[in-house]
Amino acid sequence: MTTSDLVGLRIKTVRRQRGLSQAQLAHPELSDSYVSLIESGKRTPTPAVLELLAQKLDCSLSYLVNGVTAEQMEDIELALGYARLALENGEVSEARTRFAELMANNNLTGLTSLRQDTEFGLALATEACGDHAGAIALLDRLNAEDISPDRRIEVSIALCRVYKRSDRLTEAVEIGESILSGPTRPAWSDLIIELGASLLGAYVGRGDLLRARQFAAELLNAADLLGTPRSMVAACWNAAIVAETTGHGEEALGFAERALAVQSETGHPRNLARMRQAYAALMLRARPSAAKEARQLLIKADQELAQSSASTADRASCLVELARAEILDGNYEQAIRYARSGTELLPETARTLDAELRLVLSRTYGGLGRFGEAEHELDAVRQWIRPLPDSRKGAGIWYAAAETMEQLGDADGAVEAYQRALACAGL
Repeated sequence: MTTSDLVGLRIKTVRRQRGLSQAQLAHPELSDSYVSLIESGKRTPTPAVLELLAQKLDCSLSYLVNGVTAEQMEDIELALGYARLALENGEVSEARTRFAELMANNNLTGLTSLRQDTEFGLALATEACGDHAGAIALLDRLNAEDISPDRRIEVSIALCRVYKRSDRLTEAVEIGESILSGPTRPAWSDLIIELGASLLGAYVGRGDLLRARQFAAELLNAADLLGTPRSMVAACWNAAIVAETTGHGEEALGFAERALAVQSETGHPRNLARMRQAYAALMLRARPSAAKEARQLLIKADQELAQSSASTADRASCLVELARAEILDGNYEQAIRYARSGTELLPETARTLDAELRLVLSRTYGGLGRFGEAEHELDAVRQWIRPLPDSRKGAGIWYAAAETMEQLGDADGAVEAYQRALACAGL
């Protein structure tokens, strides 16, 4: 049935429940023949006529338009707000449950915009829970619908990101380029810049570094012209990632400092803390001599994360960087304390981060000569990663494991791990 058919049917049903004839409902503002045409779906009433009929029928306008009462609409919007809040606060399992329960609400069926909002939220929560295949299925279904231009871009950003995290880099690039490289590319906006940033990450992931450098420059120019904080942060931070990947560490720090400065002026506290942490982590990699400065930044970021709505995974990620800073500064016992605190915070789904923490612990124990404990942590990483299929994400973990084995004097194990890292990278 069409929307007009459904609206007409609801008017007819309520009219009969009220014991009114078409003439009685119509008088004096409308003709009974016009009411008959509306009820049969042959005429679409204007908003003003709908409001008039709702008053005459003593029912809510929401019910005539959407098939739900004002109270039911309020309940739906309240439930959607709670689900979004849970996702924002990092309670990803709770958010996924709330979004799924709302999707099962029959009253949502006729509310296209709210249903699409709910389905998009469910996709984001599903992604946050680590179920990338489930998130892709939801996003693909949304992408096939008639959705608004901004929603289309938001879905494309999420799809590009999840494909990238799933090592489906060709598909990630196709999603981004379908909008950004088409004959009718939209004008630059915050959302388009963010889609470009996701596409840039896919270029880096598949090793297309020349294209990444060119596109990073294009995004920076676009963000400069746009002049919004959101676009500047996205463009500068991703330019930093490209610069680091191509061996330009100091250039990367320059871009990252610019992103952090903009975020410091306008950013949400949690996002500012995340940016501060990411900048400090980059500093540890690009300028190890600045470990003390990076450590102070990380301590501040950890305090900010603890006071914000950050997830436990966010805090654990900050603690692993703090442990690395302490290792560089020779403070092995403190590094262990940070790493152990991180493992206590981790959700079960954060297996990659758990591997990073265990590798840090293994190196730290090795630095203290506690080789039995070092081997125990390293073996836990090997047990988890060995059966996994080859992927670029796996390459990074195998490479880090190989370096750890080498530091612990396990030359044969290091060679095997380096070989596995190369295989994961397709080399």
